[in-house]
Amino acid sequence: MGDKANAHPGAAGRATAADHPASVRNVVLVGHSGSGKTTLVEALALTAGAVNRAGRVEDGGTVSDYDEIEHRQQRSVQLSLVPVEWDGIKVNLLDTPGYADFVGELRAGLRAADAALFVVSASDGVDGSTRMVWEECAAVGMPRAIVVTHLEAARADYEEMTRICAEAFGGDDPDAVLPLYLPLHGPQGPDGHAPVTGLIGLLSQKLFEYSSGERKESEPGEDQLPEIEEARNRLIEGIIAESEDETLMDRYLGGEQVDVKTLIEDLERAVARGKFFPVLAAAPAVDGARQGLGTVEVLELVTGGFPTPLEREAPRVTTVNGKPRELKLCDPDGPLVAEVVKTASDPYVGRVSMVRVFSGTLRPDETVHVSGHGLADRGHEDHDVDERIGALSAPFGKQQRTLSHAIAGDLACVAKLSRAETGDTLSSKDDPLLMEPWQMPDPLLPLAIQAHSKADEDKLSQGLSRLVAEDPTMRLEQNQSTHQVVLWALGEAHADVALERLRNRYGVQVDVVPHKVSLRETFANKAAGRGRHVKQSGGHGQYAICEIEVEPLPGGSGIEFVDKVVGGAVPRQFIPSVEKGIRAQAAKGVVAGHPLVDIRVTLLDGKAHSVDSSDAAFQTAGALALREAAADTKIHLLEPVAEVSVLVGDDYVGAVMSDLSGRRGRVLGTEQTSGGRTLIKAEVPEIEIGRYSVDLRSLSHGTARFNRVYARHEPMPAQIAERIREEARDAS
Repeated sequence: MGDKANAHPGAAGRATAADHPASVRNVVLVGHSGSGKTTLVEALALTAGAVNRAGRVEDGGTVSDYDEIEHRQQRSVQLSLVPVEWDGIKVNLLDTPGYADFVGELRAGLRAADAALFVVSASDGVDGSTRMVWEECAAVGMPRAIVVTHLEAARADYEEMTRICAEAFGGDDPDAVLPLYLPLHGPQGPDGHAPVTGLIGLLSQKLFEYSSGERKESEPGEDQLPEIEEARNRLIEGIIAESEDETLMDRYLGGEQVDVKTLIEDLERAVARGKFFPVLAAAPAVDGARQGLGTVEVLELVTGGFPTPLEREAPRVTTVNGKPRELKLCDPDGPLVAEVVKTASDPYVGRVSMVRVFSGTLRPDETVHVSGHGLADRGHEDHDVDERIGALSAPFGKQQRTLSHAIAGDLACVAKLSRAETGDTLSSKDDPLLMEPWQMPDPLLPLAIQAHSKADEDKLSQGLSRLVAEDPTMRLEQNQSTHQVVLWALGEAHADVALERLRNRYGVQVDVVPHKVSLRETFANKAAGRGRHVKQSGGHGQYAICEIEVEPLPGGSGIEFVDKVVGGAVPRQFIPSVEKGIRAQAAKGVVAGHPLVDIRVTLLDGKAHSVDSSDAAFQTAGALALREAAADTKIHLLEPVAEVSVLVGDDYVGAVMSDLSGRRGRVLGTEQTSGGRTLIKAEVPEIEIGRYSVDLRSLSHGTARFNRVYARHEPMPAQIAERIREEARDAS
C-alpha cells in the first residue's frame, strides 16, 4: 500500500491478457452522481500508464465511454471498463453511473467485481442511496474501501468526512472505518484556504508529496509527529482488532512495538476479508502532471489489499435443464463459464459484449453456447444457441486493445455475439451451462410510444429489441388491452437515454403518448336487453331477434353465457352465433370502449326466419341486445389496483403514507425492518402511480424503494369514471 517502503510508481504498463487469476483485481467504483468516480478512474489510469518501460510518458487518450450521450448529458449513463496494470497486477476498473436511474449498470458492475471502491465527495457527504449500496455489499461480504475526492473544494473537510464515513458505513463498529492517511496542506492562499498537496502515511509516518506532479517521499518534521499520533494509534488498534493473531492486541497494549510490515500484512488480510474498510484520499493530476494526489496509494491498496478472483465464491451454475453443477473455484483449465455483464453497440464494430469469465479460458474465434436468462416477462426472448465469438479486446476509451485470451477471473470485450444479451451465460458448446442470474431492479416508470412515421414503424420493432437486449432493466410491453407499445424504465433519465438511443443509434423516431391503464367495464345491476336485426329490403334479407338477461358476477369471473331458450325459438345452430356476438361486443365495451367483464348473460328467447336468418344476423342481434341492456342500467368502470410495498427510512414514513393516501391508496400495514427502515404495504389504483418511481425518489431523497403487483380490478369513483366517459365521447 502507500505506506510500503518499497513502493515504486514506475512499476506500470499497458494492460495485457492476465495469465493467472492471482494477477487480476476486479474493482467497481460506487458513489453518487458527481462524486468524482470517472475523474478518479482517469487519474488512476494516467498514473498507471504514465511511464512506459523506456521511461517515457505514454499517450494518454481518454477513458471516457464512446457513447455520445454521456458527452451531451455530462454524466455517466452506463458501466464502463478501464483495465490498467500496476506492479505486475492487472486491475479492471469498473466505472458505474451514480444516478439512480442507472442502478442496473451499477448492479452489473457489482456482479463483475470482487471488491468495491466507494467514492465520496469531501464537500457533499454520503447520500442515502450510497449507504444502501454499502449495505448490499455488506450482505454478500464484498471487500470495500472509501476514497474521498474533491479535496480542492472550499468546503472540503477531510477529517470531518472520515468521521462521517465511519458513522455511515461503520455500523456497530466505527473503528473498522478509519483513514490510512492524513492530508498534507500547503501554504494558505489569499482566501485563507490551504490546498492539500500531499498525504501523511499513518503507519509508516512518512510524507508523500504530490505538489511537483510526481509522488515524492520524505520524512516528517519533529513538529508533525505529535499531530498524527492519535490517529495512528487508533488505526493500529483498529487493524489489530481484526488481526488473526489473537495475542497481538495484548502485546500492543502491553507496550510492545508492532512492526509496520506486520501491521500492513494484517491490514491487507482484513481488507480482503471484508472486515476493515480503509479511507483514502485522491485528486486528479493538474497542469499536465503525471500523477494525481493519492492515486499511487489507491492502486497499492487495490493490488495489495483487495482479493483476487480466486478468493471469490464460485457462482451457482446449472445445466440448461436445471441440474446443479459444481465448479472448481476460478480454474482457467475448468469448463468455460462466462457471463455477459453488459451489451453495447459500437458504431464501428457492431454489438460488443463485456464478459466476466468465472471458469475456463475464453479464446477468439471459438464457438460457444449462449444460454438465455429468463427475462421473457421483460420483452427478452429466451434462447439457447451456439455462436462463434469474434475478437477479444480490452477497452481504453475509444481504443480497443486486442487480447489473445481471457482466463477465469478476467474481464474482456467480445465482438460479434449477435444473439447474446446482458445476463446471458457463455459456455462450451459441448457442455452448455447456465449461471444463476443476478437481481435486476424492476422498471416501474411507463413510457408509451408510437412510431413517428411509416418509415419509423418499419424499423421500430428491431430497434426496440436491440434496446432491451442491451439493457435488462428495461421492459418492453405490447399491451393487448390498451393496444399501446410501452417501454418500462427506471426513471425519467433512463427513459430519455432510451429514446435518444432509438433516435441516434437505431435511426427510429418515436412519439411519446399518454400512458393508458387497462380499464374494464361491468354491470352494476341486473338488466334485460332485446336485440333486433331485421333487414328485408331487396336481395337476401337478414332476420334475427334475441332477448337476454345480464347480471353482474364477482370479480375475476369473466363472461358466462347461459342458454335457456325453449321450444326452438332460436334454432340450435344460431345459439353459438348469439354468444359470439355478445362476446365480441363485450370485448369492445359498452360505455367507454373498455372490455366488459364479470357478467352472466342468459339467452331467454328470440325469433328466426327460415330463409333470412344467418350466423352473421344472430351475431349482430346478440351485440345489439347487450348494448340495449347496458343502456338500461348503471355500468361501473373498473380500474386496476396494485399492491404496493414501499421500503423507506423511518424519517420519511409519515410523508410517504400521506402521499399514498393522496393517491387514493389504502395502507394495509407497516413493518419495521433492519437499518432504520419501515416497509409500508398499501393498495393503490394504478392510474395514480404512473410516475410514482419519480415522485417517491423526490419525496425520500432517493432512499426509498418500492415494488408493485397487480391485485384486482375494482369500481372507480363516480366522478373520475364520468370524466373518462366524457373523454371517450370526445374522442369518438
